[in-house]
Amino acid sequence: HHRSSSLKLCGTNYPLSICFIVVNEFCERFSYYGMKAVLTLYFLSYLKWDKDLSTAVYHAFSGLCYFTPILGALIADSWLGKFKTIIYLSIVYVIGHVIKSVGAIPTVGNKDVHIALSMLGLILIAFGTGGIKPCVAAFGGDQFDEDSMKERQKFFSIFYMSINAGSLLSTVITPVLRGEHSPYCYALAFGVPAALMMVALAVFIFGSSLYKKNPPQGNILLQVCNCIGFAIKNRWNSSKSAPKRTHWLDWAEDKYSKRLIEEIRMVLRVLVLYIPLPMFWALFDQQVQEDSAQICTSCFYELQFKYQKQFSGNLLSYILWISESGPAGLWSLLHVHPPPGQQALFRYITELISHTRRTCSVSRQESGTIVAKRMEDVEANNVHIAWQIPQYVLLTAGEVMFSITGLEFSYSQAPTNMKSVLQAGWLLTVAFGNVIVLIVAEGAGLEQWKEFLLFAGLLLGVCVIFSIMAYFYTNNDPEQLDKIFLEDSRWDEDEDDNMKKKNEEIQLNKAGKSTRL
Repeated sequence: HHRSSSLKLCGTNYPLSICFIVVNEFCERFSYYGMKAVLTLYFLSYLKWDKDLSTAVYHAFSGLCYFTPILGALIADSWLGKFKTIIYLSIVYVIGHVIKSVGAIPTVGNKDVHIALSMLGLILIAFGTGGIKPCVAAFGGDQFDEDSMKERQKFFSIFYMSINAGSLLSTVITPVLRGEHSPYCYALAFGVPAALMMVALAVFIFGSSLYKKNPPQGNILLQVCNCIGFAIKNRWNSSKSAPKRTHWLDWAEDKYSKRLIEEIRMVLRVLVLYIPLPMFWALFDQQVQEDSAQICTSCFYELQFKYQKQFSGNLLSYILWISESGPAGLWSLLHVHPPPGQQALFRYITELISHTRRTCSVSRQESGTIVAKRMEDVEANNVHIAWQIPQYVLLTAGEVMFSITGLEFSYSQAPTNMKSVLQAGWLLTVAFGNVIVLIVAEGAGLEQWKEFLLFAGLLLGVCVIFSIMAYFYTNNDPEQLDKIFLEDSRWDEDEDDNMKKKNEEIQLNKAGKSTRL
């Protein structure tokens, strides 16, 4: 602990160990999102599943990735500690990626073997990525001392930046790898993320001597459940003449310590505050979970690779132009039309981003040329794609502020022995947001614009409710709690020492009197 706290990064107050944690997170997110970038296309074109089955499996996998953090948090806080949990579950993660890659090799078995290997790989990946999600963020926060609060807050911003950087690069690179060498080279597309996950594990292990490692505190979940159950049972069985308690958890004081009761009260206070938050993710994930967008993605990546390279180069030049020209450059961009050879590609990108309800199919001629055919149920328009930049700027700004604040808030408000558990509670809001999307999208059967309007209206109502809840919320101070109970424990030890001294003096006096007698 002394060594890890003494090594700082380039003369700053940041511990050197966070470099390994941030690089690990970047590689892990590259691995995860790189695999997901071609997952739906793999189901459709390689396993020959229909759209409904592909969408169901995709959503089930995504949901499992955000429900398993609870399991990882319990293992970390109750049994192995965060460091060992990250190591062991990362190994499971790597094995899942390798199995998934092997299942995509055409010469390995038949279709049933490919399906079995793919499903086994996805399950292992879900347990691996979900299990380490709450542990890595909390483990990074553990590296900071009590006097480095500002640095810790900035760390979560850097941590989230690494998440987005890894997901951005992987989403662009992985589909290119799949189409660069062979139209069906999914083994390479899945193998590169597997290699990046191995790099992530190696980087994390390499910095092991620098980490501050807090030991686990025992089976916290079992204690929490037993304490809550005892309090409810004691309150239910109490007579009317029994003295009233300040909080319903105080009915557990007969059996459990005041510290445990206060820690449970802290966690429940935050979890109640999180109840409205899944609606944010339900609306935000509309831009990435539309079935039609996934199908159009298939058509997009079946276009010839030369158009992808042309588009990448011109898009980069447009971005640099905006950064150098400022608002004038952006305004000019709204009137810029791409070269004729790229117009078809821009139309597909517009369809992909704007979520218009369209179906597209890909057919291969005898000569091997890819021909993209499109059927539209809405008329084409002349609205430029750049007009959607303001919407995505607002969406991204809201998501960044929401996610970074949530990560730091979940860490700062959690007791020392429940850091990972509360991080997992924060990630559960994403999982329940996906559940809401599935229920509304599959059950209601509304048109797309009505779905968007419904979710936006619900989120507006949730904002009002959450604002009221936040106004009455009282901040937790886990460090102050540690100091209070540490002083109490010292006072109890002093009292025990005084009692022992008094008993020894009494025994000596008795011995002296008996000697004189």
